[in-house]
Amino acid sequence: MTRNVHDQFAKQCLKELLDPLGKVETSWKVPGEVQEIDVYFLPSQPLTTNGQSLGLLGQLATTPAIFEPFRNPVTKFEVLSCIGKLIQVHGQVFRQAKRTNAQVRVTELPRLWILSPTASEEFLESFNFQPDLVNYPKGMYFLGKSLYTAIVAIHQLPVTPETLWLRILGRGRVQQQAIEELKSLPNGSQHKDNILELVYDMLAILDARIKQNQNLEEDDRELIMQLSQIYQQRLELATELGKQEGLVQGLVQGKEEGLVQGKQEGLVQGRQNERRSMVTYLLRSRFGELDQELLDIIEPLMALSPEEFIPLLLQLSRLELLTRFGEQT
Repeated sequence: MTRNVHDQFAKQCLKELLDPLGKVETSWKVPGEVQEIDVYFLPSQPLTTNGQSLGLLGQLATTPAIFEPFRNPVTKFEVLSCIGKLIQVHGQVFRQAKRTNAQVRVTELPRLWILSPTASEEFLESFNFQPDLVNYPKGMYFLGKSLYTAIVAIHQLPVTPETLWLRILGRGRVQQQAIEELKSLPNGSQHKDNILELVYDMLAILDARIKQNQNLEEDDRELIMQLSQIYQQRLELATELGKQEGLVQGLVQGKEEGLVQGKQEGLVQGRQNERRSMVTYLLRSRFGELDQELLDIIEPLMALSPEEFIPLLLQLSRLELLTRFGEQT
């Protein structure tokens, strides 16, 4: 389950970062197969947004791409599985071209980018992955040109602003350092606030699991400890914003009782916003993108306390959740 949280975080980060550059689909189903691609990306044609702000990730997103992020070091079987999905997608591109008597250009074929925290020398040699230091930094390894496949060993990437958006998908100290760099970016920096929001949502889930006495990896516990202060500040800010909204509403009404009511409503609104964020993220960590049925049960779940809805969202199946809370909408 912990791995699912990180997988969902990686998908949401990539979607958030790549959305301005083109069409992004997460958990994209491979045609004719019971398989999913974590992130399938098609750049806008012509490119409407400059991807330079994303550094190395933006460079990878100049052509169609399949991104497969892994929380743990990718295994040989997982690499083969990813390549199998790539072949299926290429086959679909060629079949569509044949039906329309069109010719497939090299730039139309998606490249596979496997994002792994580490990759040993023996592992890379077993596939004959090779670096391309002329065009890419250390930590990136490629198969032959016609295989359209590369591994990004995130922990080997140089620590530069250009690699930030990939290093944040690493683990342990690499991810912690990337988050610190993200926090230190100037206010208003592109993507900063939205990615930090995803980080905080992930922390909320991990923190909830600690409170439920669920085992967490040491990396996750260290991450929570490192960011506990700023996470608490974020909770306090959400509550304070709710207070301010209530005060403003009370002042506009021009009533003394409005001020008192405004404070109370603001406190409630701040808690409600935080509760909605946690419910939504828990649902996404379990089921991916939310369809209308799942969106409809957010409000009924918010009526429960975190102590009540967290174990339900971690344990019940989709059908059980819809059966129990769908009737209340």
